[in-house]
Amino acid sequence: MSLLSVEKLTKSFRQLETESGEDEWLCVFRDVQLKMEPGEFLTIIGHSGCGKSTLLNIIAGFEKPTSGGVILDGREITTPGLDRMVVFQSFALMPWLTAFDNVRVAVHASNPQWSKAEIDAHTQKYIQMMGLEGSERKRPAFLSGGMRQRVGLARAFAVNPKMLLLDEPFAQIDALTRGVIQEELIRMWETTRCAVFMVTHDVDEAILLSDRIALMSNGPEAEVAETLTVDIPRPRTREKMIDTPEYMQLRNHILHFLISRSRGGSR
Repeated sequence: MSLLSVEKLTKSFRQLETESGEDEWLCVFRDVQLKMEPGEFLTIIGHSGCGKSTLLNIIAGFEKPTSGGVILDGREITTPGLDRMVVFQSFALMPWLTAFDNVRVAVHASNPQWSKAEIDAHTQKYIQMMGLEGSERKRPAFLSGGMRQRVGLARAFAVNPKMLLLDEPFAQIDALTRGVIQEELIRMWETTRCAVFMVTHDVDEAILLSDRIALMSNGPEAEVAETLTVDIPRPRTREKMIDTPEYMQLRNHILHFLISRSRGGSR
């Protein structure tokens, strides 16, 4: 059985009332269907407005679908939960807490029966795994963008979720730091083997990180037009990957879709 099943998901938003007094609705995406297996890394790519982040928010439990549903490990998603941890591009850290305490609060919430020593030890483990040693006592305002996102990733992995949801997590990080944190993300993912659902605009990032890539047509009424398997062997590095024919073929296919085919999807 699949870990995640997105079943004929449709999301519409109410617009301003028309002159006749009737509600006007905008359908962002319609009848989206996806499945994910345990431990899989799936990335969604599409132009702005196709509903990528809205789809992620429905899986997270932050948004309600207009129709259809999402099943995670045999249960329908209706609310947020610690079995799904989200890492946002805006970092979303609590500014009054240190890096250590931003991670610790999630560990405590997911393991309320643990002692203080157990919570602290588990928190420190993930602080170390994300290369945050020496910065534990700093508040977010005194951390770089890359360090803040490391805290977000440490917090997410530390609760051992069934699924990690990444909403363009590297968009606000410079290119050199982004590459380092991508490598750390893959190392953490390979260690924990939780499923990862990522939204991105970066084609190279998607190919580097993913097992599969889902391509969404343009909104309104967007759909998943195509799903591609990334057959490039792991471990992957940008230096080695860009010289492979598989990379060039996949990259050209995605760019061709985004430039010319995404307007029509598969309709």
